[in-house]
Amino acid sequence: MTTVDHGSQESGANVLGRRRFLGYVLAAPTLVAAAELGLAQRAEAAVPSPGVAELFDLNDLLTEAARPTSNLITVAINDDGTVSFALPRAEVGQGITTSTAMLIAEEMDVPLENVRVTLADARPELLFNQLTGGSNTTISTYTPIRIAAAVAKGRLLRAAAIELGSVVTDLTLKAGVITDLAGRSIGIGALAGKAASTRTEQVPVELKPREKFDVIGKPHNRTDAVAAVTGRKKFAMDLDIPDAKPTMVCRPPTINGTVESVANLAEVRAMPGVTDVAVVSTGVAVRAETFGQCIDGVRALRVTWNPGSAEGKSDDTVLRELKSAELPLAVPPLTSTVDGDFTFYFRGNSALEPNCAVADVRAGRAEIWGALKSPIVARQTIAAKLGLPPGAVTVHVVDGGGSFGRKLFFDAALEAAEISQRFGKPVKLMWHRADDARQGRTHPMATSRVRVGYASGTVLSYEQRHTSVATDFGHGLGEVLTAMSAQLPVGDFTFAQTIFQLTQSMPYDFGVATQLLNETDKGFNTGSMRNIYSPDVTCARELIADRLAAEMGKDPYRFRRDFLQDDRSRAVLDEVAEAGGWGREMPAGTAQGIAFHAEYHGVTAALVEIDCRPETVDRPIRDGVAGPRVTKAIFAVDVGLAVNPRGLEAQMMGGIMDGIALALTSSLHLEDGHFLEASWDNYFYTRQWNTPLELKVIVMPPTTGEPGGAGELGVAASMAAVACAYGRATGSMPTSFPINHGTLGFEPKPTVPPIPQSPTDGLDHAR
Repeated sequence: MTTVDHGSQESGANVLGRRRFLGYVLAAPTLVAAAELGLAQRAEAAVPSPGVAELFDLNDLLTEAARPTSNLITVAINDDGTVSFALPRAEVGQGITTSTAMLIAEEMDVPLENVRVTLADARPELLFNQLTGGSNTTISTYTPIRIAAAVAKGRLLRAAAIELGSVVTDLTLKAGVITDLAGRSIGIGALAGKAASTRTEQVPVELKPREKFDVIGKPHNRTDAVAAVTGRKKFAMDLDIPDAKPTMVCRPPTINGTVESVANLAEVRAMPGVTDVAVVSTGVAVRAETFGQCIDGVRALRVTWNPGSAEGKSDDTVLRELKSAELPLAVPPLTSTVDGDFTFYFRGNSALEPNCAVADVRAGRAEIWGALKSPIVARQTIAAKLGLPPGAVTVHVVDGGGSFGRKLFFDAALEAAEISQRFGKPVKLMWHRADDARQGRTHPMATSRVRVGYASGTVLSYEQRHTSVATDFGHGLGEVLTAMSAQLPVGDFTFAQTIFQLTQSMPYDFGVATQLLNETDKGFNTGSMRNIYSPDVTCARELIADRLAAEMGKDPYRFRRDFLQDDRSRAVLDEVAEAGGWGREMPAGTAQGIAFHAEYHGVTAALVEIDCRPETVDRPIRDGVAGPRVTKAIFAVDVGLAVNPRGLEAQMMGGIMDGIALALTSSLHLEDGHFLEASWDNYFYTRQWNTPLELKVIVMPPTTGEPGGAGELGVAASMAAVACAYGRATGSMPTSFPINHGTLGFEPKPTVPPIPQSPTDGLDHAR
């Protein structure tokens, strides 16, 4: 493998040297330490687009926004020898509690199992340092957490020196025990009080050099894995909040419809187990003793609905709207060109855990529990909704069962708070699967138009005009952009245009390259689904790259390698080509595809093999569509420094499954103002029958001294590689995604009542 080692790259205004920083010991009964970073130097704001993301990307933005309050994040030593850390981010399955514990264990030389990482409640004083998104958690917390841990370690060594009558330089801290040259030892728990400070003190620290890492960079199992697989891990619906009873909402048959009238409120209120029924802003809420009784109540309601915000709209009408909003191409076709027009349909943003939250709103105060990735904004919004001062609202962040961007929005928490206030009782709100498919957040439908000019084996220009249904960034990221707008090198762009420019870059030497976004239609509930714009934009670009290679008479892999701009990018491409046996002979109707994607200080490449033969495409699948099958996937990833390679591998596996789904099967069908899908039964995410028989993730050796973003990095290259493989297998470049969107594959369930009848035929299909 080709690697480039640039060494440690920690930076900041208060950095004393390559590994020396300033930190704090805080006044507390036991030892509490924090980091001081202050404001770092930003990229030159006058740099024009294109190329913005190569100099200052979304991850840089989030890191800089978090930096001023990094000194408010603390590491605490407990009397029992454990180390506590309240992580101001949301754990939704991405493994950040494990990687955070690894950072502390490494810097303090304590056992990993002795580090207790919990999730912090909403802390308004953290400002923009409590937003989980953009694959930024490890990047933005990597140095502050290590500084705080190093401060704590130094303080413990000083306290031990006094206790043991030694000098600090004669002491070693290993596995949570400090030992002197004479063999005398003392555990850090016994020093927790003695190392504490009665006043806040600033101290210099030096971080451990990478060559001495024993924990960081080594594969580790998830610290919460056993609890997760044994059912001991607590999610929102597992919490035992006094008198918080199951609650569900009867929702409109079209997107964002509203209640005009309800014919039988009293009748439903009298149903078995039902305690409360009332009209709320999103529909009609039903509170009962069990969720089954909630469903019965929702299904029994007779509601007259007002039209919604997408009334009468369908896939075709939205597509026409997008086409009419496309920005023009600027470069005249004076040379040979390759053109492509691509369509990407709506996709669901539903996570494995249903959208849910617990709320207890009483006179003058409110308490909320949920898997919230932007809890500060949630707290502010809930307070405004309830008419309470923000200080009267407490928001607890709970472990979440998946997100993919969905839990950046706090729809369930806001709705639960409204319902609890309306009933005057605590509620345990859960959305039905049909609710999230039909009324939840979706990845916007979009088109991408590409034109590339070339001559004599050289690409002269690349233009991409991406047009999308408007993406809602009202979950907290918009506030970050507003606060930092003066420092951003993107002019007076909208939120969406700014995000687009901060995430999209051109990895190839394609001459004068422009990638522009335009948006239309705010009538849908949208969100920044995993990897935001990149899967669609990259898929279109990589398909055009295959077309260019063919026009120039080049192999797709060699073409990409020749035009990639740096050794690090070429290394991941070379790795998948070699590991996947690029160029091997394959039967007719099958093919390989290869693609590249760079983002968030990481680079990736994917090689897949696909089977598009009729016997595979036409496989009989009950209530589903089989279609082509990806039979092999090889993925190489370089994030600079992988804190936990095992966790990174798992992230990439999930991203590969996302990419396969987006390319082949995963979409929502819009018809007459509503989506036809009503559950995961008929929302065709990658199923077992379409997962690769052979899958390999290659984590490249460290190439920089700091970690890059990983949570979203696996999607774009995977989707693009599948699309390219499909084009080569069928002899026709695909232009509409997912490829199976035109085949419905299921009988739509009715929208009234909004919750479909639960199936009763499960045993009929057991084998």
